[in-house]
Amino acid sequence: MVDEKKYPAPVTNPETAAFWDAAKQGKFMIKRCTACGEAHYFPRSICPFCYSDKTVWEEASGEGTIYTWSLMRKSPTGPYAIGYVTLKEGPSVQTNFVDCDLEKLKIGQKVKVVFKPTDGAPLPFFTPA
Repeated sequence: MVDEKKYPAPVTNPETAAFWDAAKQGKFMIKRCTACGEAHYFPRSICPFCYSDKTVWEEASGEGTIYTWSLMRKSPTGPYAIGYVTLKEGPSVQTNFVDCDLEKLKIGQKVKVVFKPTDGAPLPFFTPA
């Protein structure tokens, strides 16, 4: 029997509460600025492009492509892969890749968000689509 990996609970705050509440429902949220129209991640109340405070929550598709990735082979918990995913909506997300053969990941590969349980809100990761 293989033990399921245990993930740490995310630290939340009032600014990101809506993100974590949506994650509990299996929704991946980003923010969009209504002043300049740009979407951004990690969700925050001030737009990183134009510095406006006119941002709104938007449910993302959870789909994207691998921009870059690295495989960490030597780790006390076993190999893992981290990298950046460019979402369909535009922003890039730093993430871990899970539930896949890490040796077969490649730049440009289609991926989708998956949520892993914690003692708090679930954490978003990506896996091949």
